[in-house]
Amino acid sequence: MAKAAPDGLITALDIGSSKVSAMIARKGDGGELIVLGTGQRESRGVKRGYIADMAATEVAVREAVEQAERIAGLNIENVWIGFSAGGLVSDVAEVEFELGGHRVEQGDIDALLAAGRQSIDPQGRMVLHAQPALYTLDGLTGVKKPLGLHADRLGVHIHVVAADGSPVRNLDLCVRSAHLEVKSIIASPVATGLACLSEEERELGVALVEMGAGITNVSLFAGGMLVGLCSIPMGAADITDDIASAFGTRRAQAERMKCFHGSANASPRDNHDMIPIVPIAAEDGMGDGAEGTQITKAQLIGVIRQRLEHQMAEVRKALAQLKFEGPVGRQVVLTGGGAELKGIADYAQQALGRSVRLGRPRGLTGLPEAHGGPAFATLAGLAFYAATDPIDLRSVAPGGQMVHRPAGMNIFRKLIQAARANY
Repeated sequence: MAKAAPDGLITALDIGSSKVSAMIARKGDGGELIVLGTGQRESRGVKRGYIADMAATEVAVREAVEQAERIAGLNIENVWIGFSAGGLVSDVAEVEFELGGHRVEQGDIDALLAAGRQSIDPQGRMVLHAQPALYTLDGLTGVKKPLGLHADRLGVHIHVVAADGSPVRNLDLCVRSAHLEVKSIIASPVATGLACLSEEERELGVALVEMGAGITNVSLFAGGMLVGLCSIPMGAADITDDIASAFGTRRAQAERMKCFHGSANASPRDNHDMIPIVPIAAEDGMGDGAEGTQITKAQLIGVIRQRLEHQMAEVRKALAQLKFEGPVGRQVVLTGGGAELKGIADYAQQALGRSVRLGRPRGLTGLPEAHGGPAFATLAGLAFYAATDPIDLRSVAPGGQMVHRPAGMNIFRKLIQAARANY
């Protein structure tokens, strides 16, 4: 019999277009995360990150969580979920008020955060995150702990991530239908950044490109926080579909061909390496002698590269839209299931003209080798996010922590709404 979940247990759930994966972890004595169990099932009810079949997705969620529970020997009740569908927007808002040279007290910070909550304008979207990222003292940015310092003006940068409401509600309903309590829904770029970007990378400026099965999220980090986000409705599953269409085979075989023989880079030898294909007609018993069909590896890579060229062109557009410009040394980190394609980092480096590396989950103890690749970075990031459980202004009661100051000093001013820091 599985035991009831002890305190300090974290269950992360990543519901993607190709797979549903779950992870049960706990905090060790030194604060490290120890993986107790993982589970994975094929995702059949999700299209481009959106739930299209509630029943099929619910079954996949239930089975993935049950598999993780069996390995961990525990029963869990609540989960932290990732949301990766299009429609995500990320902005940085600033709020500032006059302090009059006083030392910053906790009451001042509470008042500032309460005012910051009031300043958030989601413009009809559902706010997933509203987190104080950095404080400002008299215009000096990047202050992490203002408590006890003197200042004439105290301000805060608020990182806001919002999404279209209906897809988020559908995700929440689906998980609750599987008899699980939803602790929080986290924007997947926020989680993935925690798993595969260093703190210094997030400070200096880095672009994170999550190549999922149905969607590619391009996000920009600077000053320690996510400052821009762009979604492209295209992913690794499109490459699989192109292969299946080009060679008249089933998706399952096209996926195997991509994983075992596919590459983003071509070589002269590819013209001589042959790959066997079973056409759909042969599987259905409709073809004569079609079982012996073969293609060259060069033909397969040609189909893959054609789609990649289109995808990388869209990524370039997204980076330009997010104003990811400046020094050539600015780095791009590729992650997601699409980043597991052989040679993709070298291809992307050439296509984007920037330094590119693969982003893998790191800092987890006991993570199975099979779940240590870029495809599981979001799942690991959800566990990290849950472990830190950062302050969220959505939980601050409006006006509940206001500090009364002498007349003329309690003036809150919203300075910048939807401003992207450093760009």
